[in-house]
Amino acid sequence: MDIGKHWRTIIESVQDGVIIVDPGGNIVAANTTALLMTGYSNTELEGKSCRVLNCTGCRIGGKGQGREWCGLFSKGMIRDKKCLITHKHNRSIQILKSATVFYGDDGNIVGAVETLKDISDNIRFQNELISLKKAYHLDDGFHGLVGSSPVMQNLFEVIENVSSSEIPVMILGQSGTGKELVARAVHETGPRMNKPFITVNCAALNESLLESELFGHVKGAYTGAEKDRIGRFETAHGGSIFLDEIGDIPMSVQVKLLRVLEEKKIEKVGDNVSIDVDVRIITATNRNLEELIKEKKFREDLFFRINVFPIRCPSLATRLEDIPLIVQHFVNVNSKKTGKNILGLTPEAMARLMAYHWPGNVRELRNTVEYAFVLCNGSSIGPEHLPDRVTAGVDSETPEKRNAMDVPLAPEPAVPMDQRTQLIQALKKVGGNQSRAAEAIGVSRVTVWKRIKKFGIDLDRDLA
Repeated sequence: MDIGKHWRTIIESVQDGVIIVDPGGNIVAANTTALLMTGYSNTELEGKSCRVLNCTGCRIGGKGQGREWCGLFSKGMIRDKKCLITHKHNRSIQILKSATVFYGDDGNIVGAVETLKDISDNIRFQNELISLKKAYHLDDGFHGLVGSSPVMQNLFEVIENVSSSEIPVMILGQSGTGKELVARAVHETGPRMNKPFITVNCAALNESLLESELFGHVKGAYTGAEKDRIGRFETAHGGSIFLDEIGDIPMSVQVKLLRVLEEKKIEKVGDNVSIDVDVRIITATNRNLEELIKEKKFREDLFFRINVFPIRCPSLATRLEDIPLIVQHFVNVNSKKTGKNILGLTPEAMARLMAYHWPGNVRELRNTVEYAFVLCNGSSIGPEHLPDRVTAGVDSETPEKRNAMDVPLAPEPAVPMDQRTQLIQALKKVGGNQSRAAEAIGVSRVTVWKRIKKFGIDLDRDLA
């Protein structure tokens, strides 16, 4: 029997999506499942570059054919890799991808076959479990993040979506907003949750110490290096590494960090042997990296490699309604730590907290509660137990004075617009661009994707 004549029947019998590509990454064939999964027709896919699917699991070199085209052709095989691909109508699909390279009799690459398994329902089920835990307070917040305001619920949703992929995440926000907690949540809700989570504060070390901290060193690499040392990247192998204050790393270390991102290899200080590392990169900064790029203090190519998926941590001033919940969380923590039977705050003390502008964000609020615990010997924290900076002048401040101090006022209540209508209107205004629509309505692009799917929005029909 000549099986070669029946290859189309074979790929159609597979339940998962199947795509065949040539050595240049051009799609030769796709089965019906793959077409339904991606939304494209046969004629729209065949002959097109596989880049059309925008797969987050692909490392495209694009410099030629075969091994020079992508990481798959270099490795020869990929097994069960979690990725995101983009549907024809720009919604994200979570998949499990496997791939195998074909070789000719002469040993040269002639193509590859990829199988795509849609795992969106599995991820959705996991997210529903997480949502139930949050709704019924079965967890202490969301991986340490406390808040029920819309901006925090949106943040939790973004974390849940991006955690299932392997793309680099950059966490932006003011000092004290909980960027490390967000990084840990991304790790703990993802496939690497049972692997190491390593944190490095890049601002706390000088250039030579930071390089040794990140990559390790061999004995004699420099004065004081009396024995070999394993660096944080090697320690994090298989898990995630969180590089806090990434904007403070010197240019020489930036070059080496770029190599880790591009080649997934490190070299210890004083050595020239490459070591393979498999880590997910999560970074954070409260600095404007684009300004640092203009000042030639941060590499633009490194910025684009680490800023694949930015997450912004909201300041406490933009979610004042979360203060009572956060305060009670810190009260519970300190009650257990100190043994004091303090149950909460008086209404007067809570009013002072709600009127303060919190330049130090949640970190300052935590310190305020700890300060109050030192002074309070009763069952309730009153205004007299709060720091002077929190209570000074609150009663006498007028709205005009507070505006002059750049203290955000609570917004006027607005009549909520139907989310489906709001999203369609925003998409129409920006010509269907989902990133710009997300900015217009104040949510993440992931949320836009989910709402398009949730409300059954047909971009061709509803935007016409």
